[in-house]
Amino acid sequence: MKRVRRDRDGEGEHGMSALEVVLLAPLVIGFIMVLVCFGVLVNARGNAQGAARDAARAGSLQRDHDAALAAATQAAASDLGGVCSGGSHVDEVDPVSELSSRSFVSGGLYTIQVTCTVSLSGLDWFDLGDQTITAYSTAPLDTYRRAG
Repeated sequence: MKRVRRDRDGEGEHGMSALEVVLLAPLVIGFIMVLVCFGVLVNARGNAQGAARDAARAGSLQRDHDAALAAATQAAASDLGGVCSGGSHVDEVDPVSELSSRSFVSGGLYTIQVTCTVSLSGLDWFDLGDQTITAYSTAPLDTYRRAG
């Protein structure tokens, strides 16, 4: 009579894959949510930088300070439509100190600061709320054009 030998390698591991899924699924979902959060912030930062670039260029093409600020504000608003929660804020700043400035002289530099608040309320797991993004850009003013 032959003895039947039972394979006991898998005994005691019933349900382990279900337990692994239960433990690992929240970690995987959390990791994906972190990636989505960083993606939203990187996208918003890129949009803000592009809006600052376009705003500085639009402002530098104008002949006086008020028209330059109006053109810069309009350019930034059109670039950031739907990106910022609560709109964007455009301000002229000194290119060196990055403080508020109203200099608009031929041959100078026209620097714009764009501030945008991005809502991350859709990512409730991390309770990030709103993040404020600030971008700067500078464009040269034509040396041979009358400005002021």
